Parts: sequence; C-alpha cells; structure tokens
Amino acid sequence: MKLSRSLRKVVALCAAAAVIPAAAACTPMPAGGGAAAADSTLKHVLAAGTLKVASCLSFTPFGFTNSDGKPDGYDVDIANELAKEMGVKLEVVDTTSSNRIPNLQTNKVDVVFCNFTRTLDRAKEISFTNPYVVATEGLLVRTGSGVNSLEDMKGRTIAVVKGSTNADVLRERGIDVNVAEFDSSQAAVLAVKQGQADAMVEDSNFLQYQAKLNPGLTVVTSKLVPLEYNAFGVKQGDQVWIDYLNLFLFELNTSGKNLELYRKWFGADPRFPLQPAF
Repeated sequence: MKLSRSLRKVVALCAAAAVIPAAAACTPMPAGGGAAAADSTLKHVLAAGTLKVASCLSFTPFGFTNSDGKPDGYDVDIANELAKEMGVKLEVVDTTSSNRIPNLQTNKVDVVFCNFTRTLDRAKEISFTNPYVVATEGLLVRTGSGVNSLEDMKGRTIAVVKGSTNADVLRERGIDVNVAEFDSSQAAVLAVKQGQADAMVEDSNFLQYQAKLNPGLTVVTSKLVPLEYNAFGVKQGDQVWIDYLNLFLFELNTSGKNLELYRKWFGADPRFPLQPAF
C-alpha cells in the first residue's frame, strides 16, 4: 500500500509540531494542543524508527509463530502495513488477553492489535480506534457432542481465555455452566479437543479457522452478544496517534488491502460490515 498524500500530510504536520520556530512562540495556541502533538506516540515512533505492536501470537490466524520462528497472521500483516506506511521497523510483542491493557499503560507497546473488542468498560482505561474487523461469538464443540445451542451447555464446562469478555457475557446471561479459564486460546481449544471442556466460547472468525484445522471440531453460533467491533487499542489521551491510526485504517479499507488480507487468512469475505446500519 503506497503512502498516501493524506498520511504524508499527517506525518509532516506532527513532525512540524516539534520544531515550531521561536518567532511563532508568541502565537496563542489551544490549551494542551502543542504539548499533545509533541508528546504523541506518533512522534516518538517516528523518532525511534521502531513501531512496537502487541499481538497475541497464540491466536491463529490473527497471530502466531510460523515455521521460521517469525510472527505471522492477519494482525501481523496489518502491523507490517502500518510500519511500512510510517517508514519504520516493526517489533511484534507477543501478548495475552490479560496483559493487553497493562502493556499499553506501562508503555511496553505503542498499540495493541490482539483481537481487541471495544467495550465501555475498557474505554475507561484505554482508547480505541475505528474497527478493522467484526465478529460475533460462537461455541467450538466436538463433532457429535450434542451441543447445538447455548442452552445445551447447562451444567457443562465451557472454556474461556483469561482477560477476555467471554466469561462476563456468560455470567450476565445467567447461564448455569462451569467456567474454566485458560491462559491462551490454543490451550482452550486443546481443552475442548481432549474433553477437558465441553465447548469454547470465542470470536467466530477465530473459531471457524480452528474448525478448519481440526476436523473433529465444529462451530455452533451462540448469539451470545451483539456484534463485536475489534479495533486497535492505544493509551488514553493521545488524540494525534488515534487520528493517524484511524486515517491508516481508512486507507487500508478503501484501498482494498484489508479485504485482501482477510481473504488470505480466512478464505472468505467478511460476514459483517465494519460500519453498522442503525
């Protein structure tokens, strides 16, 4: 994807904010405006020449480690596109659902890509960009298990990933199930395969891919929650960085690159539009 005029303009404006001529120092500026631009993650990434992206490398095909020992997947491809647009090197930082927010708050990463669903609770601690992929939730079960709906799970064990919103959804619905939490999505999938759990609840895009990899597993659409709009997570208070990332996503979508990458990893077109119809 070629660097667009609009993205080049954003970079130029943010770089200029750090070198305002002394003659302009007497010009009144909106409170916090200059400081926000100067302190933005965008400026620091450009100066350092490295973009640190948190990705869950145990969440195939969004993120995983390939046979060459390198990060790979849908999220990693998008991270590479972003680093290329910015003209910097990419450093992928392996993360888990439970440490996505702490890694942002402690400046260990510049942005989180790890299948991050936007919620009002999370927005109390961090900020989100516009969505780049949409999903619903489903149940991953063993073929022939007899589980055809969420109601069939009563009294059974369901696997979820620590730090995800899946257990909260189940509790809010008052579903009488035993919840088993795992450190990674791959561990939860394995628990279902080995009979340690009767089902796993997770992002439908992820589950469909897992069912393709594992012929003994199938997906049941649970309709647990409304559509989940996954976005990039960033540290609060950095509007310059959010604006840049939103423009990057706009160009990623209008250029057709996001669709190309989704087809590459999921073998189909997205089921849901990025913008809801109200």
